[in-house]
Amino acid sequence: MSHAYQRCINPDCAATYDVAEPLFGCSACGDLLDVAYEWDRLPLPRSLREFEASWSERDNPLCFSGVWRFRALLPFVTSEYVVTIGEGQTLLRQSERVAAYVGLSPGRLFLQYEGLNPSGSFKDNGMTACLSHARLCGAKRAACASTGNTSASLALFCAAAGWPSPIVFVGSGKIAYGKLSQALEYGALTLQIMGDFDDAMRQVQQAARHLKLYLANSLNPFRLEGQKAIMYRVLESLRWTVPDWIVVPGGNLGNSSAFGKAWQELRDLGLVDRVPRLAIINAAGADTLYQLYEVRGLRWNGGRPDMRLVEEFYRQLDAQNKRANTIASAIEINRPVNLKKALRALEICDGVVRRVTDQEILDAKAQVGAGGLGCEPASAASVAGVKRLVEEGVIGRDETVVCILTGHLLKDPVATVAYHGTDQKQFEAVLGSRGVKRATFANRPVVVPNDLEEILRAIQLYATR
Repeated sequence: MSHAYQRCINPDCAATYDVAEPLFGCSACGDLLDVAYEWDRLPLPRSLREFEASWSERDNPLCFSGVWRFRALLPFVTSEYVVTIGEGQTLLRQSERVAAYVGLSPGRLFLQYEGLNPSGSFKDNGMTACLSHARLCGAKRAACASTGNTSASLALFCAAAGWPSPIVFVGSGKIAYGKLSQALEYGALTLQIMGDFDDAMRQVQQAARHLKLYLANSLNPFRLEGQKAIMYRVLESLRWTVPDWIVVPGGNLGNSSAFGKAWQELRDLGLVDRVPRLAIINAAGADTLYQLYEVRGLRWNGGRPDMRLVEEFYRQLDAQNKRANTIASAIEINRPVNLKKALRALEICDGVVRRVTDQEILDAKAQVGAGGLGCEPASAASVAGVKRLVEEGVIGRDETVVCILTGHLLKDPVATVAYHGTDQKQFEAVLGSRGVKRATFANRPVVVPNDLEEILRAIQLYATR
């Protein structure tokens, strides 16, 4: 018998549903759903250290997975339904170079690198949970809207599990080639909508209703259950010590929502005695949460946020025909579907929201790379956000900060080459149109003749740069 169920997040509704129903919104009021548990009827660890026992059982696919080795905290599905491809083999690396760049004391900045997942992004944490739930439901085919990483992850998981090719909706011209190549290579039926992500998100929901497709976007509460595991691995890497800050890019707000739920559950279960503060970082060209939370004062308000503020803001976007526009394509979203859950996470974790420019994002990205980890632009928003928060005095120099790097460098190599390259036309076409004026930390290739003496001279001249 399952001790998990789905529950509407609206306290004035609070409708509940069976765990095996493929619902992606409350049937009664249309609001978002949570996965909830009867924790008092479930076997639970007495401390987080008990999860270390799984390290000696890595021949078991469930223990090898960086998601399912924490399955006692994800008890919505039994092992026979789990779809895993070895996701979650990620690392938390201390970075002194990035710490110095953002203004933190040595030993205080950590980078949680999700680019090591099989599809190259954090999405695999959620997709393993999502498709495990799909199997539980008896679903036949999955679909998603995507700026790129979701489609890559869904296509990979479906191919690896022998599922029918998923249907993915992407905005026309709104997907990085590194991500589009994955969806195509893994066999997804890819529909390029003449519009942006918000248009694709609207269309995929309607198509899913008509064709009874299993929706794999983060509207799906089971996606967020898997993404909680990122926080478990951060704790694991810090030897179960809670950091002072978690800093995460904000796009569709699935990660921040999942993180808030993870910390609330850990605290309620007595597995941690405090929670970190949360900083969600928008790109300036897609700053809905920043505008609503920091400028207009929107709050969770016990599950009753003032949605008139949201509706008015969206009306203004429509009136101005304002589309999301940032080089950080993974967070290029104006209408985040998990807005309400992110508000809840901000309350749980005493959070803040900031926005950073594409210039700040790319400069931070170059510093991350020079420190030995490569990330896509959206990932670097977290680092740029820390720099800003330290400058404001919100984050103290001696506080312990974990930045979530959500995706691999090769997700968007075009932006990287445009930043570091020598082709000014490419720089203007790719970055100049986004307001990027300079490549502050460019590592430009040196052009030399095909002559050994000239090559040696160039090495001597440039080797110490």
